[in-house]
Amino acid sequence: MYPDVKLFIDGKWTAAEGGNTIDVYNPATNEVIGKVASAGKGDLDRALAAAERGFKAWRKVSPFDRAKVLRRAAELMRERVDQIATLMTQEQGKPIGEARMEILSSADLFDWFAEEGRRTYGRVIPARAPGVQQLVVKEPVGPVAAFTPWNFPVSQAVRKIGAALATGCSIIVKPPEETPASPACLADVFKDAGLPDGVLNLVYGNPPEISSYLVPHPIIRKVSFTGSVPVGKHLAALAGTHMKRATMELGGHAPAMVFDDADIDAAAAILAGSKFRNAGQVCVSPTRFLIQEGSHDRFLGKFVEHVRAVKVGDGLAEGTRMGPLVNERRLEAVEKLINEAVSDGARIETGGKRIGNKGSYFEPTVLSAVRPDMRIMNEEPFGPVALVMPFKTFEDVVAEANRLPYGLAAYAFTKSNKTVTDLGSEIETGMLTINHLGLALPETPFGGIKDSGYGSEGGSEALEAYLVTKFLTQVAV
Repeated sequence: MYPDVKLFIDGKWTAAEGGNTIDVYNPATNEVIGKVASAGKGDLDRALAAAERGFKAWRKVSPFDRAKVLRRAAELMRERVDQIATLMTQEQGKPIGEARMEILSSADLFDWFAEEGRRTYGRVIPARAPGVQQLVVKEPVGPVAAFTPWNFPVSQAVRKIGAALATGCSIIVKPPEETPASPACLADVFKDAGLPDGVLNLVYGNPPEISSYLVPHPIIRKVSFTGSVPVGKHLAALAGTHMKRATMELGGHAPAMVFDDADIDAAAAILAGSKFRNAGQVCVSPTRFLIQEGSHDRFLGKFVEHVRAVKVGDGLAEGTRMGPLVNERRLEAVEKLINEAVSDGARIETGGKRIGNKGSYFEPTVLSAVRPDMRIMNEEPFGPVALVMPFKTFEDVVAEANRLPYGLAAYAFTKSNKTVTDLGSEIETGMLTINHLGLALPETPFGGIKDSGYGSEGGSEALEAYLVTKFLTQVAV
């Protein structure tokens, strides 16, 4: 049974003022399966007051004891993985195996933040004069406002919640209205793990109204957003106007570069598996497949074989490797980009059409004969479509990889150590994985550059944005 989702404020589930709700759809059927409460100004004021009280209490809890709560939350997530994963598949569409993997990897994130939070070290600075002591200490920045996306409704919330709680901050999270039930489970997890009331609050509703109220509010001292580039730029500007710290994890259009000396069969298999995970609705999904001329045809043939073997269906059905897109709007956007590219000369190697008349299903698609001037090569398609284009030289592929204003993730396959070294120096990206898929581990940085945002939501760097540095100097008297 899919539940109706309420707001979680000050440790309690509560309806929105006025009883306002938003329908929740199952993308496998496009039918309404539940409702989520839609917060009004009064609800946001209650959440802000709760977060302020929660921060005053939580910041005084030792990092050692905060870590215990985070580790207990991780244990509870593992115990409840099947329940949470089922809700996620119902509301988001991804195969149940991918949903379970997201829950379990999120538990690992909590474990990582629990331990890393115990290591927010300061330092002693040698003084210039006798009797002077100079200390650098790290303190929590304050209550956080976090905005999370529907494509990974639990893990993206966990990256923000884990860093905030580990450093002693309270947090108000606005999860996505499309996928409200799986992130709502995080509130129950922390309630049962012993987190004090008010430290974690969840509100749903109209995104522009909520962000325009929370971001400039004086109680909020830190903003974290994962989502589209235009919205991220708007929120970053709003946060900057009010001198709020901000972490922005925005979109990309990731190049996947395959050189002639690579293991072509392995590259095709690895990239096919990565491309169609979550129906391509992944910010780091490889999208522009740049293949050196001598291997282009062989790669394309092998890649298409793997793509045609992807079984599309209901995420709860056995054997499904790709579920539906999250909603009809996303399907129509992908379909429009593909049709426009074909009319401009692109060739469909496989796929290219929606599947059936029920649910937001679309065929895994490969386009060849694409050109840099096509809209699909410049706007992130965020769907199950791979764009394959040949290149001649190292300089050519670097120019194409760096051409766009995005810089979140990039992929490369080569057996040349020189090429590996040169790629590391030349590719403008926050993350580069070579000859394997090595992104998004808890202990590694996760974030982009250029229009793809700034700040990190992984590794030890993830905690820095939630901490302020205080300098203390004193002399013995």
